Amino acid sequence: MFRSLHMKLVLILLLLITSLMTIVGAFMMTSITSFYIDEFYLQIEKVFGGSNPSNADFVNSLRQEAAQENGVQTLQQMIEAKAGDLGLNSSTRNYFILDGYSGTFLTGSDDITAFNSLQTTPNLLTARNSIATGTTTVGDQSDITSNYMDVAIPITNGDIAYIIYIYDNRDTVSDLNSQLFLIIVQALLVGLIISILLSFLLSKTMVIPIERLTQRAERVAARDFGGTTIVESSDEIGVLTTTFNDMAAVLQETLEAVENERSKLDTLFLHMTDGVVSFASDGAVLTSNPAASRMLGREVSFYDYDALFSEQFPLQTVMRLQRPNFLSGELTVGNRILELYLAPVSDGENGGAMAVLHDVTAQRKNDEMRKEFVANVSHELRTPLTNVRSYAETIRDSGDIPRELENNFLDIIISETDRMTRIVQDLLTLSRLDSGRAEIKMSRFPLMDALESVCRAVELEAQRHGHTLKRLYIPPLPMITGDRSRLEQVVMNVVGNSIKYTPDGGSISVDAGVRGKNVWIEVSDTGIGIPRQDRERIFDRFYRVDKARSRESGGTGLGLSIAREIVLRHHGTIAIQDQDGPGTTVRIVLPIRQSEEACHE
Repeated sequence: MFRSLHMKLVLILLLLITSLMTIVGAFMMTSITSFYIDEFYLQIEKVFGGSNPSNADFVNSLRQEAAQENGVQTLQQMIEAKAGDLGLNSSTRNYFILDGYSGTFLTGSDDITAFNSLQTTPNLLTARNSIATGTTTVGDQSDITSNYMDVAIPITNGDIAYIIYIYDNRDTVSDLNSQLFLIIVQALLVGLIISILLSFLLSKTMVIPIERLTQRAERVAARDFGGTTIVESSDEIGVLTTTFNDMAAVLQETLEAVENERSKLDTLFLHMTDGVVSFASDGAVLTSNPAASRMLGREVSFYDYDALFSEQFPLQTVMRLQRPNFLSGELTVGNRILELYLAPVSDGENGGAMAVLHDVTAQRKNDEMRKEFVANVSHELRTPLTNVRSYAETIRDSGDIPRELENNFLDIIISETDRMTRIVQDLLTLSRLDSGRAEIKMSRFPLMDALESVCRAVELEAQRHGHTLKRLYIPPLPMITGDRSRLEQVVMNVVGNSIKYTPDGGSISVDAGVRGKNVWIEVSDTGIGIPRQDRERIFDRFYRVDKARSRESGGTGLGLSIAREIVLRHHGTIAIQDQDGPGTTVRIVLPIRQSEEACHE
């Protein structure tokens, strides 16, 4: 119901009247309150002389009488003589004469019970403080938000001090505001009734032509272009109706061309993942799809052929081709590698051209990775195979080789065979992780036990190198969800690297803790460290910072790659921490609990 223009106009007028009356009422009520407060303090000022009454005649008279024996009674008589000027009355505005030092009630227009029911106000405290400090400051600060008005005038003569305290409970202004509010509500109701009637008439006058125009638009949408909408006025709605009639006539003439263009765009753009751009004979872009803009890294429609592809092939060269001939090339845009195909739209040099873009970035990257991987594997296997062949041939060709030397050669052959076995096993593990065939057995297990198991397993190797293995984690550590054997393999690989690449007599520490919904594990050493430029690639397969030292220590260059793949399968992170000085710190972060999907992978 409220979606119709008719009801919207009615609601707008009602809201306008309501808002206006509310603002006016609030302003009037605030003005009355302010006027009443100003009138109160104006009356006080006329009688007592304002905030500095030291020279006021009436105040001087009060001071003189205050020193007399019956000063309080005299002060009361003098105040009551000014009751009319002060606007005093027994119901809303009263005065009290108080002891200037203690603030106790002495006399007044109301009894002590009424005075004791009043709260101690800031103005009363101001007057008492001024007497205590030997000044005569009047407490006359007003506050429109308070439910009272008051003023406290100190009267002092030597050691004698009184406070004339005038208090108004503002019942009068409250009554006035209540009456005014009632009047405003009554006026608002009358105004709403009148505005409803007027808004209905006004909205009908505006809505009826729009409803007719809407009906005509619905017929045009249904491809009924017959007839026109009658123009009944010369205002904006009349101009809109005339314009709509003209638009319908033009639309009828161009509908066939629009349908053909839409079919072409649907075929070319909506069903293709490759980028497509068509150009006019002058190089201007006619059409393009979002894939083209995404591949080229800019909005294609803002450029022309020369800005996009002239470096590959001039436009005239493309348009001189005879179909089905085309030109092909390669285009590099940022990190993307694109195959570009250019062909004329029609035979002749005035038909324009069409460009098709195919993203081969992933394909090229996979080819490079495959080549690099094959080269690395070949290199890693060739070295131990060469050693095995060399020592085996030496044993075969030397018939009288000493037994001890023969055993040494055989130990080397076995060692190189083990090395090849580790490489093949690591490659098999990575292959299974890449293909998703590696089985991840999720279960709940204590992190503390897993770390202790790793530390016990490497402790002898650390002692063999003279290393100090420190356990810094403080129990209790939580139970976590994961594949315990795989995660122990991750920590084992990291700790093993620290043992290998730390000079003998070094220190290796294993620490762990909890942060939010994750656990973290840090392995730190005092070893040779990893240069900053190598940290981004340290988790790449077969990547080594010091290749000679890595092969000497028996490393395959796959341990950290396997560790990263396992951590990623657990939705965690592993990274080299930045630190000053020598040594390396590897930080592993794992969720304490895995999602339901991860637990059933």
